[in-house]
Amino acid sequence: MSKTSSPFVSYEPAGDVAVVRLDDGKVNVLSHDVIAAFQESLDRAESEAKAVAMIGRPGKFSAGFDLKVMQSGPEAASNLFRAGMDLFVRLYEFPIPVIAGCTGHALAAGAIWLMCCDARIGADVNARIGLNETAIGMVLPNSVVALARDRLSPRHVHSSVQLARLYSPAEAIDVGYLDWTVPEDELEQAAMSEAAGLAEGLALKAFAGTRRVIRGPVATSVREMLDHDTRSFTVGLT
Repeated sequence: MSKTSSPFVSYEPAGDVAVVRLDDGKVNVLSHDVIAAFQESLDRAESEAKAVAMIGRPGKFSAGFDLKVMQSGPEAASNLFRAGMDLFVRLYEFPIPVIAGCTGHALAAGAIWLMCCDARIGADVNARIGLNETAIGMVLPNSVVALARDRLSPRHVHSSVQLARLYSPAEAIDVGYLDWTVPEDELEQAAMSEAAGLAEGLALKAFAGTRRVIRGPVATSVREMLDHDTRSFTVGLT
């Protein structure tokens, strides 16, 4: 296992799978350093792996963007938002499969991260998952809503986006944040096994081509929204 430019992000080759872990010892916030380290990990994975498994720390997948940065001023908030969204859109379009090992709580940007992965496996623990922005005083940007409409169940988009509903891992399966759950002590192995199976079973050129067909139009639309969303991101912040 090797550290990246962030001490909180590690990268480990495991056969054809790149295992990327986030563990900041706390709630796994997404800072500029963490986002940059994820980008570095994806650069490496794209050149040497056939699938990626992204795994959080026990009980905490991610609490979202670093609130210290988000509350330090409009420019800082919009810059961090843009860096995070650039990462998420890259994940959404990534040319090899990305599997999320959701170890626990996944809130705000943590939930967006889940929406951009291919297979999302959750630990069956006492945790909450969802977009809680309207509960904490943030207006959800158009780009995030577009991803939610694409990746969440249509029955749950309103409750998830407008009402900031949070869900247990079991409930999050029907909503669309997760695909299935496993016991907590089986999560890491389940994520790595799923990634290895996809790496072996998929023709990656066909996967990448189909990715462009399925997700390309939404990704293009999201990218077109991002300039406006970045400028207006602080509107509604309390």
